[in-house]
Amino acid sequence: MKKIMLCCAAGMSTSMLVRKMNEAAQARGDEVEIAAFGASEFEEKFRDYQVVLLGPQIRYMHADLAAKAAEFNIPVATIDMMDYGMQRGEKVLDHALSLIEQEGSHV
Repeated sequence: MKKIMLCCAAGMSTSMLVRKMNEAAQARGDEVEIAAFGASEFEEKFRDYQVVLLGPQIRYMHADLAAKAAEFNIPVATIDMMDYGMQRGEKVLDHALSLIEQEGSHV
């Protein structure tokens, strides 16, 4: 099972996107666990996931969060603003899964 963490300012705005991503995964038969958290929860949660996607509103935190996650070989990326705004769950899911696969090929 693939584990995907979404992180935004408070964890609220990504919850709808999590639902859309879960619907896309279910339709394809992908086994995933997707959860949304606020940026303040990053430290305690990120180690439990294979990839972290940041909401566009906290992209300014990318360098800091990516550096922390790099110690554990966990990729961190910012969600495309259009995909986020349009709630394109399937596209965001594909992005997350591709990052997991890329990281897996380096292990």
